[in-house]
Amino acid sequence: MAGSAATLGAPLPATTSPARRGGGRKVLPGFNLTLGYTVLYLSLIVLIPLSALVFKTFTLSWEQFWAAVSSPRVVASYRLTFGASFLAALVNVFFGLLVAWVLVRYSFPGKKIVDALVDLPFALPTAVAGISLTALLAGNGWIGQYLEPLGIQLAFNPNGVVIALIFIGLPFVVRTVQPVLEDTERELEEAAMCLGATRLQTFRRVILPAILPALLTGFAMAFARAVGEYGSVIFIAGNMPMVSEITPLVIIGKLEQYDYAGATAVATVMLGLSFVLLLVINGLQAWQRRSGAA
Repeated sequence: MAGSAATLGAPLPATTSPARRGGGRKVLPGFNLTLGYTVLYLSLIVLIPLSALVFKTFTLSWEQFWAAVSSPRVVASYRLTFGASFLAALVNVFFGLLVAWVLVRYSFPGKKIVDALVDLPFALPTAVAGISLTALLAGNGWIGQYLEPLGIQLAFNPNGVVIALIFIGLPFVVRTVQPVLEDTERELEEAAMCLGATRLQTFRRVILPAILPALLTGFAMAFARAVGEYGSVIFIAGNMPMVSEITPLVIIGKLEQYDYAGATAVATVMLGLSFVLLLVINGLQAWQRRSGAA
């Protein structure tokens, strides 16, 4: 009996523990195999095409490269692309925060429909967005026909570029700020108001510091998305050289002229700037995680 009692009181063998059930098999293969497949996939999809782009650019001498990327027409396209993208991202910061605030803090009929419409630029083909905006804002469009007699022209000029970039960039700000607003503690706002803070002071000193990292991340993502936009812009921009021509259109034009080296040179510049934007976005996201943990 004593031996039986001791046996009953002994701990279960390690092989019967829940963590060991199923023979210790893992859901996915080992690290070496999965890492190998990951590197292979990224190489085929990302690294090899980008490497071909850079190697094609190396066929140019430094003088030829500089002439290709610094011609007045290309520089004007840089100015429009980055200037319009920056302005559109700034507008989206304000209105994206407003939309996220309304979706998080208020309940109203049709809220789910409005929430779904925010994602429409994600699902809508960019060419369809460009055609739709042109149909609205052109001189004979539904809205443009009333604005153009007043001297307000929103299509076929840089204004149309900014509007198109605002349209495609808004969801990035909303979807970045919305979950952060949902996680903010309203008790802090109530405490600030109980201490005599105005609404502006409560927003500036309590809410804004909490959502600022997410707001900056949304701005960077909207800016990066706008820099590479093509489909929604070409229909509403007018595509006039030195006036309303974006850099992706310059690259397409060089390809149509069989200037492959010149096209890859301009594309390499855009690639380098995209890497810089990616680093900025990753840095902002890391800051957001640290701020959330704090």
